[in-house]
Amino acid sequence: MGKVKRVVIGPNEDQKSAVLYGDSTNEQQVRGIFWRSTLWATEELPVDNSLTGDRALGVIQREPEGDGLIFRALEIPPDINDRENHIEVLQKLHEEVSQKHVPSREDLERHPSMHRTDTLDMFTITRGEIYLVTDTDEVLLRSGDSAIVRGVNHAWSNRSNEPCMIMCVMVHSRA
Repeated sequence: MGKVKRVVIGPNEDQKSAVLYGDSTNEQQVRGIFWRSTLWATEELPVDNSLTGDRALGVIQREPEGDGLIFRALEIPPDINDRENHIEVLQKLHEEVSQKHVPSREDLERHPSMHRTDTLDMFTITRGEIYLVTDTDEVLLRSGDSAIVRGVNHAWSNRSNEPCMIMCVMVHSRA
């Protein structure tokens, strides 16, 4: 599965800009379904850059806490053929990531990964291709393409033979 290099710069002890972190330590994976790395997260907007520490550590929930944001790398392998297993694995994942809106049976019939977030999600495909599936249609996104998801149902369907890497920022929003 994926790997990204994360570099975080900020003020050092002398208040000079410096590399504070040069790794990606918060990764989750469900083999055959997804790999992701949380690169940064906040619980406030505007962001308070005076807070210290690695704000990506320990963040596993799907959506940002409070009024914050989450920046992630997400790699999705080709869709698995066992639809019922795909649904079962993702329903367990929804519990683990504190999914607010549990997908309906109708949602899951559309695609096993259908889900809804209350956030403004901004995605850019950096490698590969993937279909962004909505309640009514779908669109093929390729490397360099971007999508904005405004708090609605969506799913990712990788119908290729290669993994797809997506960079995304999820921002707290109002309905």
